Amino acid sequence: MTSGRRAPRAVRIEARAKLNLGLAVGSRRPDGFHDLATVFQSVSLADTLVVAPRRAGFTLAIRHEDASLPRPHGPGRRRRAPSHGRIPAGRANLVLRAARLLADRYRLPGGARFTLIKRIPVGSGMGGGSADAAAALSGLARLHGLRWSGAERLALAAGLGSDVPFILFGGTALGLGRGERMRRMRLARPFRALVAVPTWRVETARAFRSLDRSKYGLTGRGRILRFVEAVGREAITANRALRFGNTFEMVLGERRSGFLSLCARLRRAGAEEPHLTGSGSAVFGMVPARLTAGRIVDRFVGDESIYLIRSRGTGLTHHTLR
Repeated sequence: MTSGRRAPRAVRIEARAKLNLGLAVGSRRPDGFHDLATVFQSVSLADTLVVAPRRAGFTLAIRHEDASLPRPHGPGRRRRAPSHGRIPAGRANLVLRAARLLADRYRLPGGARFTLIKRIPVGSGMGGGSADAAAALSGLARLHGLRWSGAERLALAAGLGSDVPFILFGGTALGLGRGERMRRMRLARPFRALVAVPTWRVETARAFRSLDRSKYGLTGRGRILRFVEAVGREAITANRALRFGNTFEMVLGERRSGFLSLCARLRRAGAEEPHLTGSGSAVFGMVPARLTAGRIVDRFVGDESIYLIRSRGTGLTHHTLR
């Protein structure tokens, strides 16, 4: 159902990245997905999507913007330019898939022009593609004044990917099932973290296959239950959630040594509790109260791209242009 109000000239959405503050992956289900339990957290690093009306069809223009921190010069402190990674084009692109899905479901008239400013590293495990899909759903719905329930939004989002419902949900949440079932949580206190993104990437499907072949895929149900019981229903701190670990860290294969090296270098620089987010490849570490982020970056040795992020209470922020 759409409202009778005059359509906006455009809608601008800030679509935030996510971290997994602990992730337990269980065994493979009959439907091919894996049961998991995770603490999702929205963070400040965000892509921007602008949605404007068009007479017919959907188009997408993408521009990359470097949001990584500048690095000091010196031995061992060389900084690589962030790799943009490969963003699927055409029908495989999540923004365009989301737009077509919403338009078909609600028989929306006309089309839309999407302009995406990409800051979240591609293939990092920070949910950039999912954030863009969620932004496309939400932005196109606002463009048309669509009235739809929260349950409808989440159901449609789940058809696009396991992380997309969380971006719509936002804040802090316990994710269950394949990640699409959520229980809202309260973050006891905000946090800052540094995210280091190496040049290597982890293919998510391959990570799940490695998990199925390993001993970690055999006792998944008990691990999920222990995770949920440990999280509880009260407010949670990032450090407490991080103690639950991330199952994917155990099945990195030839990337394991690179991951361990990156964690060690973050610790030496002063970051705490470094962990993989999602299936990787980004590794994040908490910025302790006694140190500034700049001090940690100055100490860090390596050519990884570094991002400073802060916890946020929402996954999407909208600005309607009239």
